[in-house]
Amino acid sequence: MAALGWLTPRRRSATARSVLAGEASAEAARKSSQEVEETSAAEPETPFPVLGDDKAAAFFDLDNTVMQGAAIFHFGRGLYKRKFFETRDLAKFAWQQAWFRLAGIEDPEHMQEARDSALSIVQGHRVAELQSIGEEIYDEYMAERIWPGTRALAQAHLDAGQKVWLVTAAPVEIAQVIARRLGLTGALGTVAESVDGVYTGKLVGEPLHGPAKAEAVRALAAAEGLDLSRCAAYSDSHNDIPMLSLVGHPYAINPDTKLRKHARQLDWRLRDYRTGRKAAKVGIPAAAGVGAVAGGTAAAIALSRRRR
Repeated sequence: MAALGWLTPRRRSATARSVLAGEASAEAARKSSQEVEETSAAEPETPFPVLGDDKAAAFFDLDNTVMQGAAIFHFGRGLYKRKFFETRDLAKFAWQQAWFRLAGIEDPEHMQEARDSALSIVQGHRVAELQSIGEEIYDEYMAERIWPGTRALAQAHLDAGQKVWLVTAAPVEIAQVIARRLGLTGALGTVAESVDGVYTGKLVGEPLHGPAKAEAVRALAAAEGLDLSRCAAYSDSHNDIPMLSLVGHPYAINPDTKLRKHARQLDWRLRDYRTGRKAAKVGIPAAAGVGAVAGGTAAAIALSRRRR
């Protein structure tokens, strides 16, 4: 009996402790739920972009961020159509563009070659002439290559009453045409030297690339009275990490491998609007399709030469 007497109080005590534990757990859950509700009510997520924030602006890279491919290559195609240069130069533009689309990143050597080619092509031509032709080339080669998703992001900033700027290594004349046609505020781009309205074939300073973009954004923000911590920047390339790091709201758009890794480490927002992302790695038919385009261009060039 003594053993039974010892067991009975313990059984009752255990039951009491279980009830107490259950009640305590329920009370903790209730309090936690109330705290979450109170926090949510007190600190709602701030919509972005913020409507009417005139101290904020958005800065968008162009190539492969706003537009598929590189603007300078599309511009080169348009100039070739207008007999600005010969067929052998078109082959170089075609292969550079095919590589750019496959790799999805900016190769400094390829981009430099493209800029050098463009500068030699426009040398001796009037600035006004190139600006006019740029409007036509946009309609012919660029308009259909604008990423709708990125365009919507830019429009959200415009709808919030903020200024939106393109920031690109492409010639500023091309960038300004694209910005105007998209209804954006303006553009920062590489400036080609001109004397009396005629291109000399040289640059003013260096291409607006990498750290130079960050300096341009910093200078523009100071002139416009912007608070960079409230601004946003968008790019696909790790080369633009200096620009993205300047602002409070950096976005990786269609990011290359290095930028994707960097963005994840810093918890930056990512958006990918490519239907066949990383085609060269995961989609052989898609990659082959790009190669076929370049190959077809090369074949057409070869046929053109034989007919001369």
